[in-house]
Amino acid sequence: MCTLSKFANDTKLGGAVDSLDGRHTLQRDLDRLESWAVTNCIKFNESKYRILHLGSGNPGYMYKLGDESSPGERDLRCYLRANHVLGCIKHSIASWTREVIVPLYTALVWPHLEYCVQFWAPQYKKAIKLLECVHRRATKMMKGLEGKTYEERLRSLVLFSLEKRRLKGELITVYNFLKGGSRVGGADLLSLVTSNRIRGNGMKLHQGKFRLDIRTRFFTERVAGPWNRLPREVVTAPSLSESKERLDDTLNHMV
Repeated sequence: MCTLSKFANDTKLGGAVDSLDGRHTLQRDLDRLESWAVTNCIKFNESKYRILHLGSGNPGYMYKLGDESSPGERDLRCYLRANHVLGCIKHSIASWTREVIVPLYTALVWPHLEYCVQFWAPQYKKAIKLLECVHRRATKMMKGLEGKTYEERLRSLVLFSLEKRRLKGELITVYNFLKGGSRVGGADLLSLVTSNRIRGNGMKLHQGKFRLDIRTRFFTERVAGPWNRLPREVVTAPSLSESKERLDDTLNHMV
């Protein structure tokens, strides 16, 4: 059985395919989706139909929606949406002052770049650079910052890079898990080092050792190193708001 999900104007149909029967099941559900659209007088834009194959052992079967088939591709549509919205802002607003652009950017563009980012956080340098280009472009738009470097523009606007923002979000999630502030039992996902000879902040996470590099990209593994390097005053802060303030100060001094 396949899973159907929608976000904004995107519709995604996904399922586990490890055999020819799985391939037939996914194609059958695509045909049902097309049939439902015809019955309800809804038309999919088949020219935007794309296939995303996940997993190194994926057989890469071809699928069709209506009369259209498509090769596989990477899922970075968030970049396309964010870049499109930023372009609309640039060509629709007469004033490019920071007082105007920053609120519009944070309200209309950031949500596309950071929606559920803990789950799909980019790991490859090419993808990280691609997303950061949107941030660079936005800071360059503002009047008075055109001749400054990217780092100087960020300092002037009191903003973090997208990479630092993702890191901040993940560290806040860890704090919530360990302090019981999250509704989900996240503390069960994270393992604290119990040795009495521990150095550092006193709340270090256990880091696993794996033969496959892909395991190191899991949320529970990739947050361990940055969390373990945090100062004690950040991880032991009495409240989330205070922890965020101390974390901001720590990240401001990071290169």
